[in-house]
Amino acid sequence: MQEKLGNKNIRIGTRGSQLALAQAHETKGRLLAAHPELNEAQIEIVVMSTRGDRILDRPLAEIGGKGLFTEEIEAALLAGEIDLAVHSLKDMPTELPEGLELAAYLEREDVRDAFISSKAASLMELPAGAVVGTASLRRQAQTLALRPDLKVVTFRGNVQSRLRKLEAGEVDATFLAMAGLNRLALEDGRVHPLAIGELLPAVAQGAICIEIAINNARAMALVSPLNHPPTEQQVVAERAFLNELDGSCRTPIAGLATLDGGRLLLRGRLLDLDGSEVYEDREEGSAGEAENIGRILGRRMKETAGKAFYDKLMAASGT
Repeated sequence: MQEKLGNKNIRIGTRGSQLALAQAHETKGRLLAAHPELNEAQIEIVVMSTRGDRILDRPLAEIGGKGLFTEEIEAALLAGEIDLAVHSLKDMPTELPEGLELAAYLEREDVRDAFISSKAASLMELPAGAVVGTASLRRQAQTLALRPDLKVVTFRGNVQSRLRKLEAGEVDATFLAMAGLNRLALEDGRVHPLAIGELLPAVAQGAICIEIAINNARAMALVSPLNHPPTEQQVVAERAFLNELDGSCRTPIAGLATLDGGRLLLRGRLLDLDGSEVYEDREEGSAGEAENIGRILGRRMKETAGKAFYDKLMAASGT
């Protein structure tokens, strides 16, 4: 473990937001705990800017989707400029660039969405015509399915910038992931966790993943002890489900896998953009068959929704 990689032993690539840095430092702490032979100076956190961080005035679907948060970091992995990349797994495309793999999943945080408003304690309590800000089509569609009388506007930025916009009165309410708020130790009286049944979470919400180059055996040895198998089973099922549905930032999709002993239950939800058409289903099986469970549910829901649904979705999103 003492072999040097450039000037530092281990270089962790990450985005520069407070949340991304908190996740990178959590990973660094776990590496130090798992490998007592390492010292803090041997692990460097390399902050990188991504297109998704730089372009904040347009919805993700218009500028390229989830890969906008990972492209520069993944290029650095492939070039050997960093050894590990730490990501929020919900930001990761289901197909990775050739030569890269997800090597570990940290134990999952709270999967719920948070409703944030000083004007109401829940989505259902907002007055008719209230303005809700979100960049997520999943949250937009589920909000309109429950409250078609509300106005939903695009609302991007990191946790702190979205809270500042809310404070400035740009919107009446917004959403954030409880996992991010918890990792930032952010307590705010305007934060109200939402029940899973009300807003089903994004696939892999609350999970941190570590990405490495496939040929980097040393990186794999370093991160393997950090892997949390129950989280891996859950997110493998969810991402297989998403992949079967051709999930992208243009498709409102929600999914959550839960474990009960050796059994895995996967719940899925597929919506059109205005929430007027909603498909829900579930699939259950052995946790060891997580990927297959996800594929079965995804294929069945895609067939149930049918070609007309996808044609309508593509027309509405301008693709």
